[in-house]
Amino acid sequence: MTTAPQDDQVTAQDWPHIAREMADDLATDAVEREQAGKPPVDEVTRLRESGLLTLLVPAEHGGAGAGWRTAYTVVRTIAAADGAVGHLLGSHYFLSCAARFFAGPAVAARIERESAAEGWCWGGGLASDEPPLVLTPARDGYALEGRRGQVAAARVADRLVVRAARPGTGEPLAVLVDPARPGVVPGNDGDTFGQRLAARDSVEFDSVTVAADDVLGSLSPDDGVLSPFACLAAPAARLFSAQFCLGVAEGLLAEVREYRRAAHPPWRPLPRQPWPGGPSPDPYVLSACGELVVAVRSASALADQAVEALVRGLARGEDLDDEECAETAVLASAAEAAAFRAVEEVTTRALDAVGPGAAAARHGFDRFWRDARTHTLRAPGAHRLRELGEHFLDGAHPPFTLPL
Repeated sequence: MTTAPQDDQVTAQDWPHIAREMADDLATDAVEREQAGKPPVDEVTRLRESGLLTLLVPAEHGGAGAGWRTAYTVVRTIAAADGAVGHLLGSHYFLSCAARFFAGPAVAARIERESAAEGWCWGGGLASDEPPLVLTPARDGYALEGRRGQVAAARVADRLVVRAARPGTGEPLAVLVDPARPGVVPGNDGDTFGQRLAARDSVEFDSVTVAADDVLGSLSPDDGVLSPFACLAAPAARLFSAQFCLGVAEGLLAEVREYRRAAHPPWRPLPRQPWPGGPSPDPYVLSACGELVVAVRSASALADQAVEALVRGLARGEDLDDEECAETAVLASAAEAAAFRAVEEVTTRALDAVGPGAAAARHGFDRFWRDARTHTLRAPGAHRLRELGEHFLDGAHPPFTLPL
């Protein structure tokens, strides 16, 4: 079991190493756990004990104090070993930072201190693809009502951040909810064919009490409501999506390569110079693998550009202007679209390098396709391509939409 270092001076370089150790730990029984499909209680415990849950919390608030580059690297590393856990962790990182984007500094600091002290796992959902919950004034603050069908980490989260509407105006708001409160009832319809360990499910909210200072702020896409800095929440979330896809693609390619190196070749249609200790390779398989490597590395390079733009934008804080925010959003949309294409291509074609043996359930190769396709169905890449086309032809800024 990987545990967090005791030294307070943990460097940014330590966390990728800890993530690799965690990924190796998860990989040992990834197939068995995925096939069992149990709620990821043990997996969240492993993440908590490793210190990875508090990665993005500033050191002065009790966390690891790592940056966004490191968080994206960690998610990609974990997703390569276990896609569902990688997705859960990416959602956790984004949602745990919701107060930074939508609330004031004092509120964000309070929440981050509590989160670090308790080792919270975060879940929820802020996407606008379903009717929002309703937040009505009550004696002790507000009452939250309604049902949300897609809630990340619904069964394991210590805190949820959800989208709710203000009565009368319908303004969408980000709301912090303690799932242990009376009236929060997880559903039982999270039976997706992929991401079985991501603990995504529906949740009913029946007159759930919400304190006034747990209403984090507006999510309105109307001009002038959100600052350019707050609008960086969208590209920040999209880049977790992209890193998840890249991790899944790299994870499958790595497993296919290890399978081939373990002397499990496909077929031999043409005589070629044999590999050391093995049969002749199929030239078509070699070409296909080369194409897949190009797809993943190209998407990775684009993601790196988008991450750098995001980090620069976050560093500018409230000095960021609309044009800079739009450029970052465009890069993040391009990175997500490229990662979607890469992971769909890899998970569809990479098994040709294995041959018929890839169909054996004991290898669990299919879990990569199922995890990736479950994700891309929730956030179709065609929407990102349309945004890129509108920006290229007309200079239109991408709309403020959140994928989680």
